[in-house]
Amino acid sequence: MRTAQLTLTDITKRYDDHVVLDHVSLTVGPGEKVGVIGDNGSGKSTLLKIIAGRIAPDNGEVTVVAPGGVGYLAQTLDLPPAATVRDAIDLALAEVRDLESRLRKAEAELSEETLEAYGDLLARYEARDGYGADSRVDIALHGLGLPGLDRERTLGTLSGGERSRLALAATLASAPELLLLDEPTNDLDDQAVAWLEQHLRAHRGTVVAITHDRVFLERITSTILDVGAGTVGAGTVERYGNGYDGYLAAKAAARRRRLREYEDWRADLARNRKLVETNVVRLEAIPRKLPLAVFAAGPFRARGRGHGAMSRIRNAKERVDRMTSNPVAPPPDPLRFTARIAAETGEATGLPAELDGVRVDERLHLPELRVQAGERLLVTGPNGAGKTTLMRVLAGELQPDAGTVRVSGRVGYLRQEETAWGPGLTVLQAFAEGRPGAAEAYADELLSLGLFRPADLRLRIGELSYGQRRRIELARLVSDPVDLLLLDEPTNHLSPALVEELEEALAGYGGAVVVVTHDRRLRSRFTGSRLELRDGRVADLIAA
Repeated sequence: MRTAQLTLTDITKRYDDHVVLDHVSLTVGPGEKVGVIGDNGSGKSTLLKIIAGRIAPDNGEVTVVAPGGVGYLAQTLDLPPAATVRDAIDLALAEVRDLESRLRKAEAELSEETLEAYGDLLARYEARDGYGADSRVDIALHGLGLPGLDRERTLGTLSGGERSRLALAATLASAPELLLLDEPTNDLDDQAVAWLEQHLRAHRGTVVAITHDRVFLERITSTILDVGAGTVGAGTVERYGNGYDGYLAAKAAARRRRLREYEDWRADLARNRKLVETNVVRLEAIPRKLPLAVFAAGPFRARGRGHGAMSRIRNAKERVDRMTSNPVAPPPDPLRFTARIAAETGEATGLPAELDGVRVDERLHLPELRVQAGERLLVTGPNGAGKTTLMRVLAGELQPDAGTVRVSGRVGYLRQEETAWGPGLTVLQAFAEGRPGAAEAYADELLSLGLFRPADLRLRIGELSYGQRRRIELARLVSDPVDLLLLDEPTNHLSPALVEELEEALAGYGGAVVVVTHDRRLRSRFTGSRLELRDGRVADLIAA
């Protein structure tokens, strides 16, 4: 298979007054496996659509060289409910189907004059293995968990996850030189993701994939493109080599470098301030007037010493002024969840959470659940199993139809769905909402977390991306000590770098934690009890 290459030069894209991509330039070489990461709403999908030619940039130039074709997977299948599975497959195989149609027409009109053109078409069709396209669709559907899918079935009868897997299978079956995939692991179980990873490792062309799946990034990618949001810088794209491990190492090195620069700045500032103080003391020790009896060279030496001290004071003060007017900021503090153990506050003690005979409609039937102090509980199960219902019951947001719920101490709850902030609130006002005093009093606390830049604090909620709004909720959660931490899909909409930091914060938390997550890395690293729900009932409970 021929190799692909793409180049973006000074690309800018705006939506109204919002700059999504700001003078972005990058090159992807032949055969690279590229992971595109960043918070939701940072511009990743826009970047991929520009590469795929689905939308045009406002400025700049896009060059894509892929004689073997381009396959583009969007997050949603752009077909009506009445369309069939066959229509979706034909849409993904459009380039192959077009070659096939032209080949059949050329065969019907074959002559000595058209023989060379026919040969070119045949070579291109065979390079895409057009004869095996439909069998590749069947293989991909089987690998992604949809074996034997009826080609005449309408899309409206498929679930959202089934439509996503169908689109992915057909895109992979088109065997293009350049694969552009937007969140390909969404809606896949572990077995399907393993099949996808094996397929992409064997792909000889170029892959550019947007994903939040850190295991996928680690196993597949050789290059990381970090699309900026929050502290990275809106609209920017930063490139990292050596795969996901190289990305994490570069991030850690950048933090160490920033800390070293801050410590050097502090030491230099302290040294110059000390220099001012020392020379002021020396200057004050020099007599202002000398007796006439000592009139000779002595007064000139004294005046010289005074003049030197004043010069050193002036120079040091100027350096202090320059350094304080342009300070070096320290790196943000690592995220840290703080346990507020009820026994230490004089409040009622007991287990953080006790549930007995709890029933919520047909969504949840839980005979008994005990969450011990300091326990970590991972809740798993398919969509609709009752996981979020359980979290809402524990948080006190949902009253059960039957049974008792006892929660001791203070609860921190990160919901799967976003908080409905007023669109006119600023970032700082949303962070401070419900807390005593003026919002401005909380600015330093919010900035210390490193989730937002100073200029971001004035942005309105309505101007923020989904990922940025999620950061506000996370900031509020880590800044309040709690006894029971409830996290429902905490990695959703966050960049992998922030998820890594979130994991470290969880490891250092001393209170009780209940987590619902589809994140493979978080599940594999989890140490604690595990509760599996199916159809609202306990399928399995494994104690730590």
